[in-house]
Amino acid sequence: MNAPSDPPGAHKNINVSTSELIAVLAMLSATVAFATDAMLPAFPDIGAQLSPDAPNRAQLVIATFMAGLGFGTFVTGPLCDAIGRQRVALGGSVLIVLFALIGAFAQSIEVLLFARFLQGLGSAGPRIAAMAIVRDLFRGREMAKIMSFIIFVFALAPVFAPSIGWALMTTFGWRSIFVSFAIFTIISTGWLFLRLPETLAPENRRAFRPDKLIGGLREILSIRRVVLAMGAQSLVFAILMSALMSSQQAFGEIFDQGAHFHLWFALMAALAALANLINASLVMRLGMRAIVKWALIGQGGLTLIFALSMAGGILPAAWLFPAGLVWFTSVFYLAGFGIGNLTSIAMEPVGHMAGLAASIIAAIPTIVSMIIAVPIGQAFDGTLIPLTGATCLLAGIAFVMVHYIDDTAL
Repeated sequence: MNAPSDPPGAHKNINVSTSELIAVLAMLSATVAFATDAMLPAFPDIGAQLSPDAPNRAQLVIATFMAGLGFGTFVTGPLCDAIGRQRVALGGSVLIVLFALIGAFAQSIEVLLFARFLQGLGSAGPRIAAMAIVRDLFRGREMAKIMSFIIFVFALAPVFAPSIGWALMTTFGWRSIFVSFAIFTIISTGWLFLRLPETLAPENRRAFRPDKLIGGLREILSIRRVVLAMGAQSLVFAILMSALMSSQQAFGEIFDQGAHFHLWFALMAALAALANLINASLVMRLGMRAIVKWALIGQGGLTLIFALSMAGGILPAAWLFPAGLVWFTSVFYLAGFGIGNLTSIAMEPVGHMAGLAASIIAAIPTIVSMIIAVPIGQAFDGTLIPLTGATCLLAGIAFVMVHYIDDTAL
């Protein structure tokens, strides 16, 4: 496949179709979504078995995974630029398989969380390799369009992951979910190696040296557009993760839908996946920056109305679940319009070091978002007031950041 905007030095012997390329990269990226969303139905069982005195600690199964993912990207990006995309994807996959199996046999919450952190560390490999491959082959709004299609396929993982997790848990117990992570990773990595050649040309590789890494980091953080895009992405991702970590409790304790949570989650994810298709059709005409701004305005306005109606007792009890379902779906829509576009905005000026850039642009928002999201999730008090209040604040700050991104052509 020869993209019309291939950057100088990119390989021209990519013989897979665009559809298959998107599918392969989406499956690599979906490793993260599957490893988080499949765990959601298991929270009550994990809490009851490994942390009966503090069942809320089950939320940390996601938080520790995401923390490991964030820290792992600091290493995997530079490695992608030094040794190539495929080797990094393979090394990360080995870690995923190993620590997924260790998690399956964990007998304490501490061991489980440790295994999840290292599983997340390994997941950075396939994730960053996929991002770097996209930047190797595409640029500008075309890159954002391809990214939207990848995220759309990636977004199908939340449609099926909770139901797969629920089916495995009810049939074999929650530990079998970890075995499925290993199997999924083996399939996705095998597909990459069988069908897609290395996309980083030898002449474009950057030696894995601390001085070059520090220099690259300084260069990236000196670009105002990149810093603002990462800041906004951190807040959008924090909104998504705080809602995700609280979703099982909200549907179980507030909406009395715990037994059907996996089905409602699938519905929300399926509806929200459309955001990525809509974004792909609009981004070439409207631009990334404008779409993100309007998405944040919509999210902030809807959340404010929902929060005030609950706090003021205006919302009838019979409408709480439908309204809550709409609101949780809107959070996924914000992610569909926000994360891919903000990533593309941040990546655009740094194509000459795509691996390192992908590393930093993924790592910082992931770590910062978890620092913000974990206290919000742990503040769950049987209502949605803390979650919606935090969402309004974060959306407002993110809007200001996007507004000050200076290139309106994006």
